[in-house]
Amino acid sequence: MNNFTITSLKKDPFLTWYTEGLKEKFLIEGYEFFEEPVDDIRLVFNIIDQEKPRPYRRKAQATFVVSILVVNEEPENIFEFAYPFLIRTIANQLILIVQKNENIDHYFITPEQGFYKLSYHGVEKEDFFKSIYQRLEPVAAAQLVIDNQFINDLDQSLWNGNEITQKMYEAGKQLDRMNLLPAPFPLEKYLSVRDMRQLKKLYGIGGLSYGNLSSRHNDSHFWMSASGVNKANMRVIGQDILYIKGFNSIKNAMEISIPTAISPKRASVDAIEHWMIYKEHPNVGAIVHIHAWMDGVIATEINYPCGTIQLAETVADLARKAKDPSRAIIGLKNHGLTITGRDLDDIFNRIEGQVIAQVPSA
Repeated sequence: MNNFTITSLKKDPFLTWYTEGLKEKFLIEGYEFFEEPVDDIRLVFNIIDQEKPRPYRRKAQATFVVSILVVNEEPENIFEFAYPFLIRTIANQLILIVQKNENIDHYFITPEQGFYKLSYHGVEKEDFFKSIYQRLEPVAAAQLVIDNQFINDLDQSLWNGNEITQKMYEAGKQLDRMNLLPAPFPLEKYLSVRDMRQLKKLYGIGGLSYGNLSSRHNDSHFWMSASGVNKANMRVIGQDILYIKGFNSIKNAMEISIPTAISPKRASVDAIEHWMIYKEHPNVGAIVHIHAWMDGVIATEINYPCGTIQLAETVADLARKAKDPSRAIIGLKNHGLTITGRDLDDIFNRIEGQVIAQVPSA
């Protein structure tokens, strides 16, 4: 059974009304409420203070944290004001609530810069909290695949790469020139070294994580850029470029073959998505993911977090429905694009001059 808790530093009439509304709706939908969170709590609503925003310290990677901040005046720039609170509290999602008398505006913000609004202006309370539930529950219940199982069994002939990894090195330079950094602010400004490590582990984002790319090696294995590496200089096998063998469903981890005597970097959280696409579509030779947009793309309906089985399955389904799965362009709601191709050159040639840096929010 899914469970949840609500943390709060203070009580006031609005927060009491709001948290009771959340609690009632999630209980109706079958969630179990805990006054004190257990180690494996699934969902946490973390009410934060504007002056001293504190993160909820997870005991398990599967814990989904929604930070909630209430203000009485609407900031001039909602996103620029709110995003640092998301980062400081190391949350999967932030809800900024602007409360003005009977009017309540909700702004939902994610680490990937997803940004959308939900308002409460005289609608029924039940309908309002139903809308919040419908926005949050699918992403909160999604299954993360962020563990890696490193195996020192990479064939020695591949320790220095091959013609495929050389192409990835060149494509990484192209990706770097596109300058599509996802983080709008220097994250180190808001986080301690410890918190930065936790953020990168949970979401695979950082100053250099501005997308990823992969290329098929054979029928069942592929090469992929590692998490947080400089895409302009991907040279070291096992650190910059990883050999992905598959997905271990029992351990809920990506299997990665590495050279002996090397300290590997983690795989991109999108590895599970790439694996699903390569597994089903033998004509897909390469995949590129960017935090950008293109006109006319078909997009996912729910903004599942990166690195979840649900996002991977949804993207794989849209690739399956595309006219040509080996040359598909799929939008990830409030996040970016996943693009398949016969090879990396095919992808970059097709998107040249068509990429929009700002991802539309919905």
